[in-house]
Amino acid sequence: MDVDSSMAPDADHDPAVQKQSTAAVDGGEQLGEQQPQSPASPAAQQPQSPTSPQQTPVAGPRHAPTYSVVNAILEKKEDGPGPRCGHTLTAVAAVGEEGSPGYIGPRLILFGGATALEGNSAASGTPSSAGSAGIRLAGATADVHCYDILTNKWSRITPFGEPPTPRAAHVATAVGTMVVIQGGIGPAGLSAEDLHVLDLTQQRPRWHRVVVQGPGPGPRYGHVMALVGQRYLMAIGGNDGKRPLADVWALDTAAKPYEWRKLEPEGEGPPPCMYATASARSDGLLLLCGGRDANSVPLASAYGLAKHRDGRWEWAIAPGVSPSPRYQHAAVFVNARLHVSGGALGGGRMVEDSSSVAVLDTAAGVWCDTKSVVTSPRTGRYSADAAGGDAAVELTRRCRQAAAAVGDLIFIYGGLRGGVLLDDLLVAEDLAAAETTSAASHAAAAAAQSNLPPGCLPGRYGFIDDRTRQIMPEAAPDGAVVLGNPVAPPVNGDMYTDISTENALLQGSRRLSKGVEYLVEASAAEAEAISATLAAAKARQVNGEVELPDRDRGSEATPSGKQISTLIKPENAGSKNIPSAGVRLHHRAVVVAAETGGALGGMVRQLSIDQFENEGRRVSYGTPESATAARKLLDRQMSVNSVPKKVIAHLLKPRGWKPPVRRQFFLDCNEIADLCDSAERIFSSEPSVLQLRAPIKIFGDLHGQFGDLMRLFDEYGSPSTAGDIAYIDYLFLGDYVDRGQHSLETISLLLALKVEYAHNVHLIRGNHEAADINALFGFRIECIERMGERDGIWAWHRINRLFNWLPLAALIEKKIICMHGGIGRSINHVEQIENLQRPITMEAGSIVLMDLLWSDPTENDSVEGLRPNARGPGLVTFGPDRVMEFCNNNDLQLIVRAHECVMDGFERFAQGHLITLFSATNYCGTANNAGAILVLGRDLVVVPKLIHPLPPAISSPETSPERHIEDTWMQELNANRPPTPTRGRPQVANDRGSLAWI
Repeated sequence: MDVDSSMAPDADHDPAVQKQSTAAVDGGEQLGEQQPQSPASPAAQQPQSPTSPQQTPVAGPRHAPTYSVVNAILEKKEDGPGPRCGHTLTAVAAVGEEGSPGYIGPRLILFGGATALEGNSAASGTPSSAGSAGIRLAGATADVHCYDILTNKWSRITPFGEPPTPRAAHVATAVGTMVVIQGGIGPAGLSAEDLHVLDLTQQRPRWHRVVVQGPGPGPRYGHVMALVGQRYLMAIGGNDGKRPLADVWALDTAAKPYEWRKLEPEGEGPPPCMYATASARSDGLLLLCGGRDANSVPLASAYGLAKHRDGRWEWAIAPGVSPSPRYQHAAVFVNARLHVSGGALGGGRMVEDSSSVAVLDTAAGVWCDTKSVVTSPRTGRYSADAAGGDAAVELTRRCRQAAAAVGDLIFIYGGLRGGVLLDDLLVAEDLAAAETTSAASHAAAAAAQSNLPPGCLPGRYGFIDDRTRQIMPEAAPDGAVVLGNPVAPPVNGDMYTDISTENALLQGSRRLSKGVEYLVEASAAEAEAISATLAAAKARQVNGEVELPDRDRGSEATPSGKQISTLIKPENAGSKNIPSAGVRLHHRAVVVAAETGGALGGMVRQLSIDQFENEGRRVSYGTPESATAARKLLDRQMSVNSVPKKVIAHLLKPRGWKPPVRRQFFLDCNEIADLCDSAERIFSSEPSVLQLRAPIKIFGDLHGQFGDLMRLFDEYGSPSTAGDIAYIDYLFLGDYVDRGQHSLETISLLLALKVEYAHNVHLIRGNHEAADINALFGFRIECIERMGERDGIWAWHRINRLFNWLPLAALIEKKIICMHGGIGRSINHVEQIENLQRPITMEAGSIVLMDLLWSDPTENDSVEGLRPNARGPGLVTFGPDRVMEFCNNNDLQLIVRAHECVMDGFERFAQGHLITLFSATNYCGTANNAGAILVLGRDLVVVPKLIHPLPPAISSPETSPERHIEDTWMQELNANRPPTPTRGRPQVANDRGSLAWI
């Protein structure tokens, strides 16, 4: 097989050897007949590299990790893959429930590749002399080897069925517990374009062939393939035996009969190239990097490919400066970080020094190598000085290797270094991902690791816990919907497999069922999680749901903030058994335990809605959380100095945010003006009633409790490229300021997210988004206290001018209306809200605006009609009959509103046709209420997700003497103007929290 002239060693060029090739394919590669397997390479005889010392946390993006050799267990010599290159390595999730009969842990599946060099040059360790034809590979195989993560053991497996033909330079990806193989080149030339599937669901794997109709990518090698959004099988580029290609093909695994479709993505895409790499992020972004163009020039650029909700696909150039061009390298995502290793440069050279390992941090928009953030290409010849004295860098100086990720761990196997085939297994840990794990998860991992059976991997990669499985886009977690067994009968000796969602099986601890009813329930429940401490004894997974762009089903953020992917039948898949969509509240709510430590610390569970004993106990008035999300993933090429980018980088830290020790706010009034100007342009272009689509997360009142906003982002997903913004919108129902201590952080982050994700983050107005209200309840005082009197007052005025532009309500799928307060006495039709012209002040507003922002439901469903509101004269409460009348008039099924603190964070009214939502916990430091959000799926099932209030830390900036003095103003304000009392209690005389006093 001709690799290419670029891999020819610098020394020795023997034209005679070149004549030995047969029918080379366009300067590409041709595999000779099977050669005896070469002995292990010298690299395999090296002692295991010591584990690098634990690094201290650093600010900014993490550098690329350091790899070390894994001393895997081989019971028999043939169990190991041996020296090879041009193979594939694919991560496959666990099957079944740990501890149950038939459980199979997470695995790496290695398929195919070349196991020798022509002339058996690998045996001597000397480069072969191939002249311009390059190094010739031989010994193509179709064997399958399995590496068990938990036992650290290699084994060779012999599946049932007819295997693919021997090949190398092919592609492979995981679809649930299946590995899909396509393309490549073998002894007879290009392999057929058939899709071969290795089904690993059962104890004995089986090969199948997928029947695909119509024209497809055709035979090719050196291309890339990935499963995007857990639905679309994408094949891109490569070489068809004549020239490098740049075409993009997609196969929708949810639509039968299966058919390849050639895409024409918008935007600037990669040039025709081969030997690039591509990996799909868990949220559905495909990133392609490197490659070799038609002129044999190595490429450095990276390109992102994403699908819009309207069905369009679009290329965009990824940000950052790559440390080196490269091809024949390996790349794999861990969370939002693309880990790239090795690669060739041409002319017999390989990527060396600290650039041999690199990471593209898609959340930060920068490349990092092993030394620092990359600002200019750094490729150079290898030396101890260039590598910083770290000999471990030499391990990754290779090409044609394969890589896969299992949780936070990146594995690399084999490859080619000079004229030597490699047979070592390397591993590295992505510390950036590991740092996001809670202390409870670490404790669970440590506890489980101490009980590992003999022969398991030692050290940091000895245990794969819940978090490590959740972030693998190709791994289906226990309890999720995964692809099942073939359903078609054998035809001419072949078994044709079904990779559609109609053949999905629920596996794991919940139940094994294909019932459509249960699929609906599973997609609605979205997150059935258990605590990380329980995972130490029993690794159980979370079952979640989030909508993919358009009609896709994808990954929903779990209580850990990670993504779990599940394939759910799309709404137009044609099943007659799925009932027509109607809004309904799911029978369970997701709850995070209030304890911060101990056996229950961080525990997440689901409770029946009917078990909430506090439902109906409202304690005060407020409004929903803030908004997030927007625009496209890669349409965010903002200036490094832009204010929104600065705000997001400074504040969007779901797990790492701490209250500032110094109260001085980090933005000055000029930056606040820029932020408000940008947001105001967006709000002024939006209607008074937003028209939104599911899936969407809805947040209630936040009231400056920024820590609660970060907890909700941490537990249930955050609006970022590393979170779930690509698949689910965010809607905030107002009352972003007042009462709490961090109103400036809250409104600044929400405005920045609105600017950054204008089409996915939505904010509507609450009654505290008015100057006459927030002048009295804390926001004006906070601006002065944290920015100085002159700048603080100016910023307060500017933000309040912005508030006058906020939309006033949101209509979701034309079936659910969201507002801050209620319908009061005057609102009978949605058009009345649509007709309110903005900008609008509270004083200039009509009775419609007052009802919209200030009214409340009556005490319970037995109190109908209109009643006086204890908040003040002129305000009313409205009964369940008004709710039903409004819904009937407007063909609506549900009203979601905020404005009142309720003990469980959410409360039903009018037989479930109205839900009150409140997201701030322990409101004003006295209510001891839970906070909640609502997650609305594409099927219009509403899932409440809760957090409980946390006790103050024993020692923290919040409890320091300095903080106590600085926060006296807020304590006095809440004491002098307490929130509206709990329902059922009499209104306090001269209550300064009432509208009458104001």
